[in-house]
Amino acid sequence: SPGEILFVTGNAFHFQFLSYFGDILGHDLRLYFSAAAEEAPAQPESFPEVEEEPLAHSLYSAPSSCQGRCREAFDKHHVCHCNDRCQEFGNCCEDFESLCGDHGGFSHSRDTITKEELHGISEKIYKVDTNKAQKEDIVLNPQNCIPPSETRDQVDRCPELLFTYVNEKLFSKPTYAAFIKLLNNYQRATGHSEHFSTQQLAEQDDFLREIMKTAVMKELYGFLHHQNRYSSEQEFTDDLKNMWFGLYSRGNGEVDSSGFEHVFSGEVKKGKVTGFHNWIRFYLQEKEGLVDYYSHIYDGPWDSYPDVLAMQFNWDGYYKEVGSAFIGSSPEFEFALYSLCFIARPGKTCHLSLGGYPLSIQTYTWDKTTYGNGKKYIATAYIVSSTQ
Repeated sequence: SPGEILFVTGNAFHFQFLSYFGDILGHDLRLYFSAAAEEAPAQPESFPEVEEEPLAHSLYSAPSSCQGRCREAFDKHHVCHCNDRCQEFGNCCEDFESLCGDHGGFSHSRDTITKEELHGISEKIYKVDTNKAQKEDIVLNPQNCIPPSETRDQVDRCPELLFTYVNEKLFSKPTYAAFIKLLNNYQRATGHSEHFSTQQLAEQDDFLREIMKTAVMKELYGFLHHQNRYSSEQEFTDDLKNMWFGLYSRGNGEVDSSGFEHVFSGEVKKGKVTGFHNWIRFYLQEKEGLVDYYSHIYDGPWDSYPDVLAMQFNWDGYYKEVGSAFIGSSPEFEFALYSLCFIARPGKTCHLSLGGYPLSIQTYTWDKTTYGNGKKYIATAYIVSSTQ
């Protein structure tokens, strides 16, 4: 946002989120900012990933399947391959022919989605999000911006609330109302099984039904249908329900987590906040006195909503070292971009464009359990980089 300039060199600056795999394993995502010279590339640069636990590699290694991997670049670390020459070398995954063969089927073809196509569809989604907050709907008070070296200090440097004002008429819009009903359907502590009532399961369907009515999700479905990923809107909706709301175990063998709970509602694991990347959840919890905003290390370049903020906060006794979130976006906008990146770049950095500014999202697949024919659940999704 205007007035929030960090590490300026010439007329450009660049920041990177160096993600610890711990957003899933219990270690907080950490952000680092680095100055960039004027000749810095227009798109976010790739960055190394830091592994804090030996388990990380096994958790996120590529599966022995071509699901979502057709025509990917060769990687010597993979146990089998899905590139154009794997048949020549005899190292294809067993399902290569069925998933990557040239047979014209919608649900099985996995043609690569290009970076240019991702830029194009993300800009279209950005433009059709009519449910986003307008400038007058939110008064944000970011206050103290700290350097990345201080994010572990757990010091509250902001005496006032992050949200000075939010026009709650936004929350009466169908997608907002359906989204908010979902937020309190979860136990935040991992290791405790999630049990849903008939009403709570119906609320998941209601949310999906409402967002699929929006131009945002229709734009996304049309794109993925054209890319031969889904043959019908119903197939797409069913897959969204599985990948986002399907339950799996993060701790103690209990069915205690889902992509939706982790990303949008937030969890606590090993005494730390994990996930929790949604501004509506943050505002509602702050309003109840359960979230204490400490500081931020990045405020995005957008001069309207949605914007991006990377912040530090305490959630009812548990600390989040750095949490990135869109601010002022509609629920369907976030859901669409995270879903797009998970489908197009599962387990990878996904480069998008919003209002002319590049933005990247990192997703991870949950590889220990699957649904359908070996499909992966969403483990997490969050903003990882941007360039101004």
